[in-house]
Parts: sequence; structure tokens; C-alpha cells
Amino acid sequence: MRLAKQKVLLHDMKSIETLARVNVLCVDKTGTITQGEPKVTDLLPAEDVTEGQLLADAFHLEQMSEHPLARAVLDYGTQKGVSSKKVSAFQALPGNGLSAVCEGVHLTGGSVAYISSRTALSDKVKQQAQELADQGKTPLCFLRDDRYIGMIAVADVIKEDSPRAVRELRNMGIHVVMLTGDNRRTAEAIGAQAGVDEVVADVLPDGKENVIRELQKFGKVAMVGDGINDAPVLARADVGIAMGGLGSDAAVEAADIVIMEDQPSKLADVIQIGRRTVQICNQNIVFAIAVKVIILALVAAGFANMWAAVFADVGVAVIAILNAMRTLYYKPQK
Repeated sequence: MRLAKQKVLLHDMKSIETLARVNVLCVDKTGTITQGEPKVTDLLPAEDVTEGQLLADAFHLEQMSEHPLARAVLDYGTQKGVSSKKVSAFQALPGNGLSAVCEGVHLTGGSVAYISSRTALSDKVKQQAQELADQGKTPLCFLRDDRYIGMIAVADVIKEDSPRAVRELRNMGIHVVMLTGDNRRTAEAIGAQAGVDEVVADVLPDGKENVIRELQKFGKVAMVGDGINDAPVLARADVGIAMGGLGSDAAVEAADIVIMEDQPSKLADVIQIGRRTVQICNQNIVFAIAVKVIILALVAAGFANMWAAVFADVGVAVIAILNAMRTLYYKPQK
């Protein structure tokens, strides 16, 4: 009931018990730590390419992608009056990039690492990408028929309450890890702003599951995410938490706990309520066992009869219910 008031849904009660024992919390970057609404900040076309040509090719390539970074390019292109064109042979490589054919031209876009595997990038381009990443921006490189045509930088601002949420989690003794497919420089810049303990970057969706497995060697691990690529990782963690406000259906379905409001600060509240609930349950168990042992001892010694045991059993149940009701009035500490 208390979690329902916090707009938190549970798939099963076992997840609350597990959540109370979590000591490592992994959070996705885009849409969880950050707003999930990135904007285009820089256009850096190659020497023989105009900004308009770079934007048009990027727009045509990204129009079939569902990634937040693609939406940023599409929104910017729409503002600049770029019209859509039909593409074919579209292919998305999670964590790497995109490819498609537009009017007979093969377009490719993605991370610096991925594009570097397709064609040689100059030191100047790599330096530009590093400078952008140091500013917390994500550099996207684009190819036209395997020829480099430029870079578009996209930035996603962290949510206002993300630093406070991370601080509260760390104060609770939880190790906070930001897990992302973004390049390390960008991820570390965002991680520093949020105040996380550790940043694991350049990780593909299937690689995230391996990271979770490694972290599970050190304790119970919870994973927080909202994207369709997060669904397998949410299922792999001891407790999967979906930010349901903007989360995909796949992430919500795979999660054990769904936070309906898109607020990172709710994470600490949910864990505190989970810990309090388990604490009260343990109190009830210990109290019930203690009373039963005492009554059995009294009956065996001849100081009590069967009716005393019956009344004691009913009394224990009533007290346990009243004690459990304290969770309804529990307020998480800030």
C-alpha cells in the first residue's frame, strides 16, 4: 500500500525482500540519469561537405531509428526544413550504429569506435570527438559510401534530481554504477556530474549482462533502465527496476518493480521502504516465535492450558497486523 502511494508497482512481493538486500545499483544513462531528450549541439562537416549535406544524410539515415540520439537529429533536421526520403536495407547495430541505402547511396552512422572500424579517421577528427566527449556530448560520425562526411554532436542534460538521488543511495551504503554504451569520455563526464561511484562505458547490450554477472559476485545487484535494450539486463539482475514514466513496454514487462514517475529520487525511497518492510516482517517473525516458545514452555510446566495458547496465537496475529501497519505511515529519510 505504501509503495502504491509512491506510484510504484510490484510484479511480486519477493522482489521487495531482494531489494532490501541490494548493495550494488546499476543505472542506465540515457533516460534514467539524463533527461533522455538530447539535443544537437554541434555540426562538424568534412572539408568538402556542407552542413546542409551532412544534416540531410544523417536525417535520412536516422529516420527509422528509435534511439533518443536519433530523435535529436530528426528534431534538429525538421527545424532546419530537411525533408524525409525513402530508405532501404536499414540495419541497426545496437551499441554501434546504423546503416541504410538512400537513393542508391550507402549511408552509415554511429560511434567513433564503430566508424573507425569501417574507415580510417584522421587525427583531427579523433581529437574533435575527444573534445566533444570531454564536454559530456556524444559525437556521432557519418559515412557516405564509406567516405567520412562529418560529425554531429548531441548532448543530453542530466535530470535535476539525479545528483541528489545518487547521493542518497550512496549514503545508504549502496555502490552506484552507471552502465552505458556511450564512449568513456562522455560517460565519465555525465557520471561526474551525477556523482556515481563507478562508470562502465562502451558496453554493448549483451555486454551489460556480463557486467551484471560480475557484479553479482559481490552481492545483490539491482538494475535500473527504461529502454528496450535494457530489458535483457533488467531480467538478468537480482532486481530489475523500470522507470515507467517514459520506459518502453519491453523494459516494464521485464522489470520486477516499476516506478511510474520519471524521478530518480524515487529509487532511494523505494529501497528504504523495502528495507523497512523486511525489518518489520522480521520483527513479527521473531515476536511470534518467542511468544509460541514461551506458551509451549508454560503449558509443558503446567502453568497454562490449551486456551492460553489459542488466545496467545490470536494476540500475536493482531499485534503483527498492527505492527505491519506502521509501513503505511513510514516516511523515507532524505
